Amino acid sequence: MTTTLAIALILYPSDALAASLRGLDLWWEIVFPSLLPFFITAEFLIGFGVVHGLGALSERFMRPLFNVPGCGGFVWVMGMASGYPSGAKWTADLRKKGQVSRIEAERLVAFTNASSPLFIFGAIAVGFFHDASLGILIAIAHYGGNFLVGIGMRYYKRNEDVSTSDMRSSTWKDAFSKMHDSRLEDGRTLGKLMGDAVTRSVDTLLMVGGFIMLFSVLTELLKQTGAIHIFSHLLALTGLPAAFHVPFTAGMLELTTGIGAITETHEPLVAQLLIVSFILGFHGFSIQAQIASILAETDIRFKPYALARVAHGVIAAFLTYILYYAYRPFQTQTLPMWNPNENFTTPIIDFFNHYGPPITLMMIMLMIIVKWNNSQKIKNNPCEHET
Repeated sequence: MTTTLAIALILYPSDALAASLRGLDLWWEIVFPSLLPFFITAEFLIGFGVVHGLGALSERFMRPLFNVPGCGGFVWVMGMASGYPSGAKWTADLRKKGQVSRIEAERLVAFTNASSPLFIFGAIAVGFFHDASLGILIAIAHYGGNFLVGIGMRYYKRNEDVSTSDMRSSTWKDAFSKMHDSRLEDGRTLGKLMGDAVTRSVDTLLMVGGFIMLFSVLTELLKQTGAIHIFSHLLALTGLPAAFHVPFTAGMLELTTGIGAITETHEPLVAQLLIVSFILGFHGFSIQAQIASILAETDIRFKPYALARVAHGVIAAFLTYILYYAYRPFQTQTLPMWNPNENFTTPIIDFFNHYGPPITLMMIMLMIIVKWNNSQKIKNNPCEHET
């Protein structure tokens, strides 16, 4: 496999470089600057013990609904707001801190990784379909599918689970007490917490960028060598229209590329929406590889997450079909609640396109400075850092 990839890189160097640059542009213009604030904020909330406090209050509904501790509510909401692979990162952090058991973490990671609203409404609905109203339909199906997957995962290994939470801690007083105790247990100064928040967030996003570029190159090489048609021929057995074979295969590898190709076909809109919803739920192997890399640092198994992705894709596609025909009788050209020409995501995407690269470079330089400063402190005071 590695040898074949190396030969393909030698035979198609210009195409591989162009694909790598496309992946780099996507990462440093959109992915890095859009995810970094969420990652840093989450590091602060975890460090200050806010997640502990919110967990005590969220226990009442997170445990009955999803059979996970209340702190999972933070991961669920933040994961939906910021997009994948955020849910996996924060689930792994909670597992490392012992706030969730192994089985609870496997339940949690199965339904807390979702596409961000910015990507659904801005990139897919407006950028690919050129119809902002479709974003509402796709979003309801996508997040609704994730919710149903979470409900189903509550039964995963429930006889083997050992709960890590305390159902009695559900008042505001108990929440503030837990937050205070967690902050004292953490023990890091504000400066140390800020440095750790920046370096950990940038480290994770550098890994994400590497996977984006790798799968962008891999997808392009499969196209250039014609190998992608081998996989697409297998789809003929499923009855999928021939026009979707190559785009769907590309989407299974890297969802942005595949979704863009799907919307360029001349197939019926409902068919395009079904395939797009499935790919969004499946995540694509690029994002799955990112999440597998994050989970590899813990004892959380990847298999439950992978199976949940297939379930999420199927459920989201089914919900899309129902929703499409439910709102179709009321449809003129677009849903009346949104005007595509006045879409609020357009200026946000324009901002990232213009200021994303300098923000990315600035934060990488800041991470280098923080790491260098920490290494100097360790060098000058080795005894203080012995464990």
